Amino acid sequence: MKKIKLLLVDDEKPFLDTITKRLEKRDVSVSAVYSGKEALDELEKNRAVEVVVLDVKMPGMDGIQTLIEIKKRFPLVEVIMLTGHATIETAIDGMKLGAFDYLMKPCDIDVLVSKANDAASKKRIHEEKITEARIREITERRV
Repeated sequence: MKKIKLLLVDDEKPFLDTITKRLEKRDVSVSAVYSGKEALDELEKNRAVEVVVLDVKMPGMDGIQTLIEIKKRFPLVEVIMLTGHATIETAIDGMKLGAFDYLMKPCDIDVLVSKANDAASKKRIHEEKITEARIREITERRV
């Protein structure tokens, strides 16, 4: 199975350091940033990212604002919202805005890896369909 390319976004450094180490032990390729703005910059630089695990509560640009920007600029990147302050309303808002899923902090690392795998698979399938459509379009033009 192809290694997941994941971007972790959380303003809590100890949490970020811990979860990064735990994910890397499970053969996940992890980049980590501390804010929504840094996440958008990283996605701009690193087009290989498939899944963003995004904290909802962050100073400045919060998780929902960041999610909106990610979906606008990088529509195929899947986003898993993560929070210690979950409300049903925030979860519903995130899902309506295109989040793949929503997990509570602290989350079980195996559940997070499983969700990340599912999200990466969804992105890969979308990319394959787009590639197939482009190939069909090119070959039909030549006929």
